Amino acid sequence: MGSGQVTSSVPSDFQGKHVTVAGLGVSGVPAAKVLHARGAIVTVVNDGDDARAREQAAELEALGITVRLGDGATLPEGTELIVTAPGWKPDKPLFLAAGKAGVPVWGDVELAWRLRGPDAAPWLAVTGTNGKTTTVQMLASILKAAGLRTAAVGNIGVSLLDAVLGEEQYDVLAVELSSYQLHWAPSLRAHSAVVLNLAPDHLDWHGSMEAYAADKGRIYEGNRVACVYNVADKLTEDLVREADVEEGCRAIGFTLGTPGPSQLGVVEGILVDRAFVEDRHKNAQELAEVSDVNPPAPHNIANALAAAGLARAFGVPAKAVRDGLRAFRPDAHRIAHVADLDGVAYVDDSKATNTHAAEASLAAYEPIVWIAGGLAKGATFDELVAKSAKRLRGAVLIGADRALIREALARHAPEVPVVDLERTDTGAMLQAVTEAKRLAQPGDTVLLAPACASMDMFTNYNQRGDAFAAAVRELGAGA
Repeated sequence: MGSGQVTSSVPSDFQGKHVTVAGLGVSGVPAAKVLHARGAIVTVVNDGDDARAREQAAELEALGITVRLGDGATLPEGTELIVTAPGWKPDKPLFLAAGKAGVPVWGDVELAWRLRGPDAAPWLAVTGTNGKTTTVQMLASILKAAGLRTAAVGNIGVSLLDAVLGEEQYDVLAVELSSYQLHWAPSLRAHSAVVLNLAPDHLDWHGSMEAYAADKGRIYEGNRVACVYNVADKLTEDLVREADVEEGCRAIGFTLGTPGPSQLGVVEGILVDRAFVEDRHKNAQELAEVSDVNPPAPHNIANALAAAGLARAFGVPAKAVRDGLRAFRPDAHRIAHVADLDGVAYVDDSKATNTHAAEASLAAYEPIVWIAGGLAKGATFDELVAKSAKRLRGAVLIGADRALIREALARHAPEVPVVDLERTDTGAMLQAVTEAKRLAQPGDTVLLAPACASMDMFTNYNQRGDAFAAAVRELGAGA
């Protein structure tokens, strides 16, 4: 890791500054209001011109903010700063024009970072392809168990602007950051941070895996105490090595195996810390038992270790790690046990919307009847199927891109029976669960881990998971 401290000019106010806010929505509207309240001359530009956009525009125009609907490409004359919604791609004409004009572009995270007061709570920051939300929620639970005033914020829950500018006082913030948010947050400097894992995702936005990884790696820049990385994912360690951090900041690994010095890991069913202990070459601190992690699937244990690493970097005692993990309850549709029918477990991991998440889910059970499919978003499935083939009792495929999974199964798991469902109506999930029940044997797990997005058949992954749970209950009622 390099060493160096970055100082940036933080504007104390925006009085008279011409600021363009790119995009309405969850982050754009509050950003526009905050900037306007600080004396900025704000113009909001938005690609869309639908009923929702017009409603938001009217709200802002009533405050004296200029809004241009249906024109997100043109840089307003006199713009000195752009504050963008995180989802806007870097190659948009607005940003290309800003680059030529020397106009800086910030995201809402950057704005929040720069608006913090002098006594602001430090940030413990989490990113990664999968597991971010769970890890941040685990971290917040651990921090609360230590008696600290905290909140899970950022790409989850409370908005960062609200957390930074609201009346509530925090001791520390557990911050989830997406690659989009990190791309637009050049001066962010966390107390400690983790990149949980890296797998190809959002490449249409970033342009390449290298650019995606580089944006994730921004989370380590300027860290003060610890850069936490995944021992099993060398890319995350490489990002730590490349980061420019403050003097004395440490690289801390987490592993599902026995930890070495400066690592957290697992020994005989116990989560242990060999990083934040005296004489870490000889000593280890017991933090919690694997059974304290809910649910104790391998990838979730990794999330718990990452959360524990950040909490320990902040000085949290071991007992709070255990108590916080015991108190944590995962969100719906994340490896959620729905029911047991005739000796078969039914598990809803509808949140597994990409191959990396599905691989982690499949690694948690054996044998499995796998319900998969949906919108592939450009993904390929050969690696996933090859790694998981030995665990599969059968597969039931649904959704628009199910043929891609069927072909991967034919190549890498030809002996696994496959049911291919063409129907895409609301009754398709009941048929899928019925077929899975037929394939399953006592001791098996029927696992909804689609490895695909849901919008071809459902509103979102929540509705897909709800449909799965309802189908399981209907089968149970008829048993």
